[in-house]
Amino acid sequence: MNKTVSFRSMTVEDIEAVMRIEKATFPTPWSRTAFYNEVVINHFATYLLLEVGEEIAGYCGVWVIIDEAHITNIALHPNYRGMKLGEALLKRAIDFAKSRGALKMTLEVRVSNTIAQNLYRKYGFEEGSIRKNYYTDNQEDALVMWVKLDGN
Repeated sequence: MNKTVSFRSMTVEDIEAVMRIEKATFPTPWSRTAFYNEVVINHFATYLLLEVGEEIAGYCGVWVIIDEAHITNIALHPNYRGMKLGEALLKRAIDFAKSRGALKMTLEVRVSNTIAQNLYRKYGFEEGSIRKNYYTDNQEDALVMWVKLDGN
């Protein structure tokens, strides 16, 4: 891959491209309205886009509330997986949260998604609790993971 990788904040104009990634990634994708509300109304939310060349290849939603950050969702288009871009996007989200004063960060991940869990552990995330029946498509449990950001 010889194209430039860059990051920027999501705008309303990006929702269609993000929806394509959302639908290709998740069994129960968020709606356009949900993304619109995150970008326009939720003043705690920032959505970071990862671009390869001119194409939006991934995104990550981060809420920063006082000194805590929450990753709401993170996804890469299937065409861009296996290239360490998900790791780059996670690192960018962590750096963003730190820059906004967050001291810790949390996320939920499917208990079956060991690939993502291993990536999160690489960046210091530790297991917290289980949210029973968290995912509405199959009632799979979510593993809640946390990391302290001040020591990284």
